[in-house]
Parts: sequence; C-alpha cells; structure tokens
Amino acid sequence: MTAPPLLRVENLVTRFDTPDGEVRAVNGVSFDLERGDSLGIVGESGSGKTQLFMSLTGLLARNGRASGSALFDGRDLLTLTPRAMNEVRGVRISIIFQDPMTSLNPYLRISRQMTEVLTEHRGMSRKAARLRGIELLERVGIPNAEARFRGYPHEFSGGMRQRIMIAIALLCDPQILIADEPTTALDVTVQAQILDLLRDLRREFGTAVVMITHDLGVVAGLCERVLVLYAGRVVESGDVDDIFHDARHPYTEGLLRSMPRLDEARGEALHAIPGQPPDLQALPRGCAYRARCGYVRDVCSEAVPPLESFAPRRAAACYRVSS
Repeated sequence: MTAPPLLRVENLVTRFDTPDGEVRAVNGVSFDLERGDSLGIVGESGSGKTQLFMSLTGLLARNGRASGSALFDGRDLLTLTPRAMNEVRGVRISIIFQDPMTSLNPYLRISRQMTEVLTEHRGMSRKAARLRGIELLERVGIPNAEARFRGYPHEFSGGMRQRIMIAIALLCDPQILIADEPTTALDVTVQAQILDLLRDLRREFGTAVVMITHDLGVVAGLCERVLVLYAGRVVESGDVDDIFHDARHPYTEGLLRSMPRLDEARGEALHAIPGQPPDLQALPRGCAYRARCGYVRDVCSEAVPPLESFAPRRAAACYRVSS
C-alpha cells in the first residue's frame, strides 16, 4: 500500500478583503509534497507564491482567509487552532524568509534567539540548547561558531545571516523547510553556497524542501519538481528537467526565455514577457495570461483552461496543449 504524501493540498483558495474589493491571491491550487521531496514554486511577483504558504502556515494578514484542505500527516492545517498551529509552525514546518535582517531581532544575541526556540518547543535546558545551537551553526558553515554564538545580527554578513536563519529553521528537525526567496539579496557566489547547503541538508536530514522563487536558475540548482504559478493558479507542473527542456505553457516559455544565457550572442537583447500581470481584484474571463500570450485563440477568452495531465508527472493549463 502506497504511503500518503507528507503534505496534500487540494483546491486551496486565498482571499483578502480590502477597501477596494476582494483580492483573489490563490485560486484553486492543488499539489502533493512527498517526504524528502524538493519542490520549486515559480512565478512573477504577485503570482501567489508566498501567500500560498502563508495560508498553509497560518500567517495570513488579518484580512485574509483560506479555504480548501491541506493535510499534513493526517491533520488539516487550515482548520488548526492558533495554539495547535504553533505546535506545527517552526517545529515540524519551518520557514526561511527572504531578508534575515527583518526576521532576526537586532536587539538580541544569536544565542538567545536560538536557545529560546529549543527551550520553548523542545523543553531543553539552556545548556543543552546552547550545545545544539552551536552544533547547527557549525553545520551551516559559520566559522568559529562557539565564539560567534553570542554575536548580534549586525555583526554578520548577509550570507552568514542567511545561514543563521537556516540553522534556526533546522533546530527542531522539521519535516518541511520552506525557503521564500532565500538568495535574492545575496551575490551569486553566496547564492551558490546557500543552495549547496540546502541540498546537503536535505540529503542529511531527509527534510522536504520547498523553494519559492522567481528565478528558474535557483530551481534548476536545487529542485526535482516545479509548479509554475500565474495569477494564483498552477499553469504548469512537472519534473525540472522536463520543464526546462520541453516547457508547454506559454508563460513557462516566457520565463525561460527571460533568463540570461551564456551561450547567446554578445549584445543580444534579453527577452521580456510583454504586458503586465492581471489585477487580482478583477481577473479577466478565461485564461488570465491571454493578454500577454502569442498563441491566444478565441476559446482562451471563454473559460479558464483546466490543469490537465498530458504525460506522466506533467500537466499544463493551456488549450494549446490539451487540443
């Protein structure tokens, strides 16, 4: 009998009430995350990537609401009380945010911020928590970890702060590690080091990693599967190699063509997807991408194309693929 996935999300819908009307941020997203999996969530700003996982971890703004189901080890995350969610978030599901300086408290030493997690969630003594904290700082590549354990966030470089955030996220041995644009503010050398670190930690700890990013190059360096989001919907999904070599949705094609390539002629203009993403308060009828698409047909304005499988582990929401 096949074991159920670690996380099964079905028909997730996220809405925000604003003075100007309802914002439809996530629109019927479904996917499975297996134990030890590596999943990339890709799309432009405003595509719903971050709000998808804010919904799953109970971190939506007050004006937000989520519906659908998100079964994590048999429990629906969307129905948990705040107290029950606190027992999951940061313990079994950890998040690494984009800017560590907004996540780390600048007034507290790193030692305090790490040991509090373990004393609060694991009931460790301060001595045991200190040893665990130093051990993880060493594991993520902080030099002279024992001495720097008592440092303040501003005493570390951007790359080192991101490593500290990864160490904090791993303190309680989570089953899922969500990384929300963790390399955006870092130079390319440090980006590569962080991706290598996440890859090694996934192998060592068996943690399922979700990478939220607009950069398909980051996905190629870490993930095995990818979901491409546009206007809060999954428009293509599949294994990373298949997506890169045989993208089927026009939006995925556009994202890939927008990536700089070393094999292109010098001076060749970088491709840009025409137009702008749609207004999430007034999504157009039919396919949300049709105003930017070079393959648009009459049917594209009539109904939203369903996400349909066209090959093993492959699916796309485009009438050009399904016809």
